[in-house]
Amino acid sequence: MMNTGSPAAAREYQQISVSSEVEEATPHRLIQLLMERVLTKIALARGHMECESVAEKGAHIGDAIDIICGLQASLNHKPDAKIAGNFDALYEYMMKRLTEANFKNDPAMLDEVSGLMRELKEAWDAISSEVNE
Repeated sequence: MMNTGSPAAAREYQQISVSSEVEEATPHRLIQLLMERVLTKIALARGHMECESVAEKGAHIGDAIDIICGLQASLNHKPDAKIAGNFDALYEYMMKRLTEANFKNDPAMLDEVSGLMRELKEAWDAISSEVNE
């Protein structure tokens, strides 16, 4: 019998929950989920940085970079190349700063990228009602 109070059970439940949310998500919601995941990964990396858990810190920063790279790859340059180019440059900057934060062990750099991603996510969240109409 499985112990449903165990951390492993909680992780499994969370994975199933996230998986079903992704399957049912609109393209707009998928971007929201990716942005949320970046923020989570940066927060986890910051915690591991504070605890001097080098491998875990690096893994979470790497995951955040991979997700941002996916966001960058999803940009549609056709409707407005200038806006897409600005987002492209912002994503590039975020990935660069995360890499620097990892090497320099600098939590302020992680905070900077979190702040940028939060602002971007708030703007993305604000247009969700327009997208859903």
